Amino acid sequence: MTANLWNDRAEAYRQSEAHREGPDLDLIVEWAEGARTAVDVASGGGHVARRLRKSGLSVVTVDPAPGMRADVQAAAEDLPFADGSFDLAACRVAAHHFVDVAAAVRELARVAADRVLVVDNLDMGEAAEEAERLRDPSHVRNYDEAEWRRLFEEAGLRVEEVRVFERPIDLEAWLERAGCRGREAERVRELMGDHVDGDRIKLDRIALKGVHA
Repeated sequence: MTANLWNDRAEAYRQSEAHREGPDLDLIVEWAEGARTAVDVASGGGHVARRLRKSGLSVVTVDPAPGMRADVQAAAEDLPFADGSFDLAACRVAAHHFVDVAAAVRELARVAADRVLVVDNLDMGEAAEEAERLRDPSHVRNYDEAEWRRLFEEAGLRVEEVRVFERPIDLEAWLERAGCRGREAERVRELMGDHVDGDRIKLDRIALKGVHA
């Protein structure tokens, strides 16, 4: 995933309905209760930070792409903060782009003194993964619940709560955000099969709350 690619996409992700709102974003706010400081990693359009700041938290945003206008420009796998710098670390709908997701989860755990909150798209099988890669070549892969639990545990985190959401979003907007058009877009629709319902696509999301074991 190159910074230039995400610079080009920045405004689309800031305006994206699928990223701006949603029950998973509401859940992050709920799970952040009691915390005073947070880091929003791979912050993208800044939607997590916006909601947490509205809830009264002091939030630092981190993203590798300058166009995302984060407070700190850095990759999730190499966060420039001391151990336990924040009460919580959050990462929403970004981890499927990480080349080394295990390193990123370890970094989230390292900089969070209390809890780690992750939301990402849930693995829905190889056909869906092929569609995701065709739609967006920066996609690495989605993970299932067992894999996420293992990633948290290997980073020294105890999984305290897990939620799964079915997230129907606008199909054409989903394709357009990644610049997927023409025959490639048609092939993505075919591969997603039963996940497409009219003008909506149903993408499952998983949310995990981990605390230091």
